[in-house]
Amino acid sequence: MEIRRRPPNPKVQVENLEYAIPHKDSEPRNILEKIVWEKEREVTLARERVPLSKLIGKIEQLKQPKDFLGALKNSVYSPSVIAEIKKASPSRGVIREDFDPIQIALAYEKGGATCVSVLTDKTFFQGSFDVLNDVRQRIELPLLCKDFILHPYQIYQARAAGADAILLIAAILSDQDLTYLKKIASNLSLSVLVEVHNVEEMQRILSIGGFPLIGINNRDLKTFETDIATTEKLSKACASTLKEQNVLLVSESGLFTRQDLDKVSSFGAQVVLIGESLMRQNDVLKALKTIMG
Repeated sequence: MEIRRRPPNPKVQVENLEYAIPHKDSEPRNILEKIVWEKEREVTLARERVPLSKLIGKIEQLKQPKDFLGALKNSVYSPSVIAEIKKASPSRGVIREDFDPIQIALAYEKGGATCVSVLTDKTFFQGSFDVLNDVRQRIELPLLCKDFILHPYQIYQARAAGADAILLIAAILSDQDLTYLKKIASNLSLSVLVEVHNVEEMQRILSIGGFPLIGINNRDLKTFETDIATTEKLSKACASTLKEQNVLLVSESGLFTRQDLDKVSSFGAQVVLIGESLMRQNDVLKALKTIMG
């Protein structure tokens, strides 16, 4: 695992006082590490504000989650579309000034999206679990909670806010983490989309097994540059194992036209996740219909 979960914090003690020693490794090496370190802090604060028992109590009052994976498998569209609600990103800043998540969600539902993804990270993407909850109240499509999940507590947060699926990012999780968090999600009847962005991560996930929905992120999570050829590279490298495990493959990021969708489909992607290219359009409904062809 290349991404460090917490900053190293060497200390020196003088009598009864303890001092942190600044050094080059105490700063995040890339944007993904920066996000992960901040997420650790956010989760600690969230646990103090809302205990796990309260989340469990709320979940017990909710209906059974929708079948996110089943919806993608049975979609009448090819590829099926997970349309994303995202106000901002670390690389692009604010993507949509006129941000009305409810109207966007309704447009996605009307436009033919199979599922909807909602960014819930607050610090870097200006999302929230409140947005996820609000969207859940207004549309019937299955919802993906898109966040940087490190702890079981966050899965309970997602479920309590109305999610039907969660995202797990291979780059920030160990094999043990992935297995454990998948088990927690399964116990809460949530689908899991596990995301990879290089061959090594894809091989890790296939080696662990039991992940029927794998997303190939065409965006390099260190540089944030996109290249849809990433989908081709990873799908070809692991084609036989993907087929053996009956994996539904999702291509994510860098998809702007119907030609892009056709291209990643030819690479083996049965699903696409589209966000920024829709968020930047004034008419989201028209943009979705256009890219779906």
